[in-house]
Amino acid sequence: MTPVKGSGDSLNPSQLRHLRTTCEYADRLLREIESILSVSDCKSTFPSYKEDISPAQARVVHHYIGRIRAHMLRVLESHGILPPVPQTGAAHAIRVTVSFADVAFEECRPQYMRGYGEVPESAIPELNGLVDEIQGLLSKLDAFLAQGPGWDLAQRLKDLELTGDVTQVKVVEDIISRHGLVEFRHLLSGIVDRLEGEPFEIAFFGKVSSGKSSLLNAIVQSQVLPVGVTPITSVPTRLTYGVRPKGNVWFAGFSGEEVAIEELAEYVTEQQNPGNFKSVTRVVVELPSPRLRQGIVLVDTPGVGSVAGSLAVETISYLPRCDLGCVLVDASSALSPEDLEIVRILYGAGIPASVVLSKADLLTPREQNQSRQYVADQVSSQLGVELPVQIVSVREGYAALIADWFEREILPVYDRHMEMSKQALRRKIGALTENIRVALQSRLDHSGQARELQTSRMRKAEADLHQTAGRFSEIRARCEDLAGEIGGRGESALREAAVLLVERCLGRQWQQEAAHGLFVQVLQRHALERCSIIMNILRAFAGETDTVLGEAAVALRLGQTPGDAEIAGVLKEMPTLDVGGFKLEVRPNNFLLRLGKALARRSLERKLRRQVGEQVALAFSVHGRIVKNWSVEKLGEMKRRFDSYADTYCALFARFSGAEPRNGSARETIHRDLEMLSGSRPHGEAPEVRDPTRKEA
Repeated sequence: MTPVKGSGDSLNPSQLRHLRTTCEYADRLLREIESILSVSDCKSTFPSYKEDISPAQARVVHHYIGRIRAHMLRVLESHGILPPVPQTGAAHAIRVTVSFADVAFEECRPQYMRGYGEVPESAIPELNGLVDEIQGLLSKLDAFLAQGPGWDLAQRLKDLELTGDVTQVKVVEDIISRHGLVEFRHLLSGIVDRLEGEPFEIAFFGKVSSGKSSLLNAIVQSQVLPVGVTPITSVPTRLTYGVRPKGNVWFAGFSGEEVAIEELAEYVTEQQNPGNFKSVTRVVVELPSPRLRQGIVLVDTPGVGSVAGSLAVETISYLPRCDLGCVLVDASSALSPEDLEIVRILYGAGIPASVVLSKADLLTPREQNQSRQYVADQVSSQLGVELPVQIVSVREGYAALIADWFEREILPVYDRHMEMSKQALRRKIGALTENIRVALQSRLDHSGQARELQTSRMRKAEADLHQTAGRFSEIRARCEDLAGEIGGRGESALREAAVLLVERCLGRQWQQEAAHGLFVQVLQRHALERCSIIMNILRAFAGETDTVLGEAAVALRLGQTPGDAEIAGVLKEMPTLDVGGFKLEVRPNNFLLRLGKALARRSLERKLRRQVGEQVALAFSVHGRIVKNWSVEKLGEMKRRFDSYADTYCALFARFSGAEPRNGSARETIHRDLEMLSGSRPHGEAPEVRDPTRKEA
């Protein structure tokens, strides 16, 4: 095509601008034509056009569009006009659009729908469930795009072949990709994450200057954590495996940044970051340490009596992520109430614990044994628990103590954890394989059979899934309200304790030790009242979710169904009230007793409030926060387990109502893949992944 010229040498700037905008507008129209042609591929819920163009016609239209674009490009090039380079990434644009969709569905919740009229109470859970389900899918799509172009399950599985047999998982990944079973990708991703190594977090607790940083440096055999300085203990520091030493620091409101190991003190010490004015929220240190290669993560937690405050809030919020707690105690000093408090909190949260005595070099061998026995006896007598006590030192010449402790105490717990993870992984792979088989089989079913399967039982099971999903927010609100009430139970506990203690004095049965025990029992009972209600609510709801999932699996005719306690298994022991160590030194006034129990009770109540009232109020307040965190964490885990099944079941319900494959080749592919699923490995058997040798530790 010959370039169009004006009366001068070329078109003027206004003419060139008009030519460019016309071509840009025409290209936009061509994109709209392409979107119209792709209507059959889009599968829109609300299609804009009928499919009245044959595939052959569509190919011809595409060819014409290609020729038109080629001519436009030649015209632009002949006038020195270059098409602009896009400034916005496709992934970013899609994520923004996804966020708009998320907001739109949020406005479909009952509280917003009431603007169009009263919403029936019976419809609220199902409406919430439908919104939660769609927002969950949007969230998964957004998370998938956020991982960037380098995220590739197939490549990750290829890398895993170097450490073990992942044939079954690769077969599953191929089938998911080939048939577009996107609803199973998050389950497969979770399995691959587990194959790549699930972290085992060992948290170290202790008072300031107990030697936690020095011990962690000795364990990883590298001087990475600052020692001899006041730490910012509100920010746990994690030591994890990495091919090269580096630090990663996250800040409030900002993404993380990489820092050199030598610069770590600028973020984690009080001297260089006083009061945490840099707003550090997370610190992760990567090291090529052999003791970290097995997936073990060492965590330096807030210290008791640190500049950043007490143990309670930050440590409690971290506890759900901890797999093993090590309480570090100075072997040259006596066991303190703070040390016992840490053990109480760990056991109250259901976390295995051990005591590690540091600075063993300051004691003779005989004194080391005496110190170890003393600590074990104190923990046993005051807390009623038996736990291992190990003695270590970071001084030169004592490395064998750390190696022996790591070998005898840490690795066995880790091995048990890994074996349980492998068993869970086998179940997950078996369930995923079975669900994919059902999804593929549904595509082979004739439309008549598909309609037959859409029975009232299936419709009810699907509706129950939506309704149950919507109740999670309701249950969470109830549990948070009940947990909030715990903080104010201290006053009523003091009043009841005063009444009972007066009664004990009237019966001439007063004994100071017995009175102390009675007082603690009253406190525990008042805390337990709300805790029991919360646990009963959670257990009842967990039973409902297990039932709903089981009925959905049966309605779908799945070979494998969730276990009877798939969701209920999340709920174990609740945290118990920890009032700390105190000595009750009050008794009723005998003179006031002669005047009347009411006067004696009020007098004793005032004494109790003066002596331990502040401590009791703090204990109930902290316990309320602990229970709230615990219930939110457990509900979150329950929802994750529920969603992992419910998302798949809802997708299967939708597939059973769809049409059969359109051509014979598609049916042959499905038959072949079904044979691969059944023949590659028995259902439920997980691939073996080689663990690093024990020598590496």
